[in-house]
Amino acid sequence: MTTELPTPLCPDNPPDDAAVAAASAALRAVLDELATVVLGQDRLCREVVLGLFAGGNVLIEGAPGLGKTLLVRTLADVVDVTASRIQFTPDLMPADITGTQVLLRDAEGRSTLEFRPGPLFANLVLADEINRATPKTQSALLEAMQEHSVTVAGVRHVLDEPFCVIATQNNLEMEGTYPLPEAQLDRFLLKSIVGTPTLEVLRAIGVATTGVQVTRAGRVMDRPTLRGIQRLVRQIVVAPHVADAAARLTMATHPGQPGAPEPVSRYVRFGASPRAMQALLLAGRASALVAGRAWVGVEDLQAVAAPVLRHRLILGFDATLDGVTTDDLIAQVTAAITGAAAAA
Repeated sequence: MTTELPTPLCPDNPPDDAAVAAASAALRAVLDELATVVLGQDRLCREVVLGLFAGGNVLIEGAPGLGKTLLVRTLADVVDVTASRIQFTPDLMPADITGTQVLLRDAEGRSTLEFRPGPLFANLVLADEINRATPKTQSALLEAMQEHSVTVAGVRHVLDEPFCVIATQNNLEMEGTYPLPEAQLDRFLLKSIVGTPTLEVLRAIGVATTGVQVTRAGRVMDRPTLRGIQRLVRQIVVAPHVADAAARLTMATHPGQPGAPEPVSRYVRFGASPRAMQALLLAGRASALVAGRAWVGVEDLQAVAAPVLRHRLILGFDATLDGVTTDDLIAQVTAAITGAAAAA
């Protein structure tokens, strides 16, 4: 199904109401279709969709069996993109994901080297259990995430757009894993936490997935519409007071900075980087578009603050002793900063 969007989309002009309404309806259709298969994970589905349409990458953390892989597979069915899945293991090499040079011989016996693309050459890449790969392989993925290209034998190969990495990691079993460095964590636009389903949702999952017929999602968006919405996201207007709130929110995660609550100075070693400010505005723009607005509100910053910031704060040992989490601190920072912005 194709949604009519104006082309080309000029980033210097705000979008008109018709474009915003069409994009909002298309995004809600994607979320509704995901909800028919991925049960009880509305917040997770929303955050992954925001990450995809904002042009970023998403890290999903949760226990096994909560539907992380199902979500990515279903999203590829709903949106017209190519998808691949990489199961990361300690013996996985960079060439296993980027591709490699293969020696071929023609009919006359002459040898040539030909590049064979790896699983990174897809629009939607599921990096399953990313923290099980060695740093060498993680660095190859990092180049793809940041540059949307891979380098093999000194030759740069550009990946097709759209390109999005959705990585998963199991937070229960850490033996034999390689924790992601802060530089790589910072390149994920959002980090989503998969919660445990409620009793009603668990019952519905059991009934829906163990019968003769298993529900499958249908395609509700084609690739040109997806690319059009990605461009439209960057046209959503950010008012000066909202940009100021995003900057203050980022700055307040640093100990000793103006606006930082006392618990931040006590428990946080290092706050969020300037990339967090960019992520707040990008994800906030996507959130506003889902809501059918052509401008970002303070409520959009509140909605995306936790997934944007939770992997960008480095806590001290006192936080572990006192049972304080990044989400606890983000809630206090968000309440202080956005409350002041709303009052102003």
